[in-house]
Amino acid sequence: MLTLYNTLTRKLEGFKPLKGKKVGLYSCGPTCYDYPHIGNYRAYVFVDLLKRYLLYKGYKVKHIMNITDVDDKTIRNSQKEGVSLKDFTRKYEQAFFDDIKTLHILPANKYPMATGHIKEMVAITKALMKKGIAYKGEDGSIYYDIGKFNDYGKLANIDTSKLKAGASGRVKKDEYSKDDVQDFALWKSWTKDDGAVFWQTELGKGRPGWHLECSAMSTKNLGKTFDIHCGGIDLIFPHHQNEIAQSEGWTGKKFVNYWLHNEWLLVNGQKMSKSLGNFYTLRDVLAKGYSPVAVRYLLLSTHYRQQLNFTFEGVDAAKAAIERLNELIRRLQGLKNSDENKKTLSTLKNEVKEGTRIFEAAMDDDLNISEALAAVFDFVKTVNASVDSGAMGKESAAEALSFLKNVDSVLGVMSFAAEEDLPKELTKLIEERERLRKEKKFAEADKIRAKLQEKGIQLDDTPEGVKWKKIK
Repeated sequence: MLTLYNTLTRKLEGFKPLKGKKVGLYSCGPTCYDYPHIGNYRAYVFVDLLKRYLLYKGYKVKHIMNITDVDDKTIRNSQKEGVSLKDFTRKYEQAFFDDIKTLHILPANKYPMATGHIKEMVAITKALMKKGIAYKGEDGSIYYDIGKFNDYGKLANIDTSKLKAGASGRVKKDEYSKDDVQDFALWKSWTKDDGAVFWQTELGKGRPGWHLECSAMSTKNLGKTFDIHCGGIDLIFPHHQNEIAQSEGWTGKKFVNYWLHNEWLLVNGQKMSKSLGNFYTLRDVLAKGYSPVAVRYLLLSTHYRQQLNFTFEGVDAAKAAIERLNELIRRLQGLKNSDENKKTLSTLKNEVKEGTRIFEAAMDDDLNISEALAAVFDFVKTVNASVDSGAMGKESAAEALSFLKNVDSVLGVMSFAAEEDLPKELTKLIEERERLRKEKKFAEADKIRAKLQEKGIQLDDTPEGVKWKKIK
């Protein structure tokens, strides 16, 4: 049974969805004020790993990821650039979609926009005011009274006796620290700093608070109670705590059953910071010549509840690990022997069965990716030895490839491209090189090899024949 660590209860719990094999999953998406950094992508890759494994286990996952296109930062930065909020945020929204495709992250079922849910946010705020949980401040903004929510602080394990309730002054920022806790804004009244960004509603002229946006978008798409909510640990407080308060204060129902949070990503052992010069976007890393799939592997290869230290040496190691996997795939695809030993095939089937059992047991244990990857590479070592001995044939190779494809439906890092997937002109060059080698025209054959190298195709001459692989 799949067990997950629930931040709310601080313990491992068996996963039981509300509706049989259907899972409602919500994860906090990008705030479109700049290019996301690699720490953001650790969170997105973690959610992707979780979703892929749920799909692997036969669940039907409805995944909602919000796009924050209005908040303090988007307004501030759009004004600095002198462009409309919509034009400003669309640029970074598109960059996000480009990046998740590059990292092999499966798309969410829906990406609701904050600016498309003003009506829903107004309705929630009005309901909270009617219940006496929200009030209008002196500045015209509407605040949530944290003193009216008994479990406020539970998600973050904060002593509620030390929280500051009843703030009536304007909240300058949506984020605040544990040392400066106060009633939070549901609706912010317009000021000149907001410029052209405002909505005329029953609540007055203004805009929504950041925390309210997620409550509106998640409940509209997944219902008033749903299964899983994910995000980085930096969102536990105040953002996720405020989501719980406003959602449960509004509905009177439990908001989310399982809260999952990934740990920080460090860079060379330090928290990522522009002042330290270790602040990287995905584009920065790829511009240095690193493969996106190697970045993905590095981001998922450490357990999500452990801090991950990002180094370029680590990306190189990830690249080498992926190459080991892809090299075995190429070897298996190249096996032509149809007359193989039945004992070999039986042994291989047992290896697949055992490898699958260990992989699934590890992933069922709160996504224990280290143990899961160890099972995969133990399998790789065993199968490589069998190929080296000459004992394997096509049928055994097909069994081994099936195992690798199954686990890669979770990992998303391997390449199963066969030679027929190459463009015809490149396939013809490989065939021409082989002809020249047989005719011992090695100088001409080497020129073709160099030409293919320039086109990103590396050739390897093996006992099973010539093999190709894509290179950066």
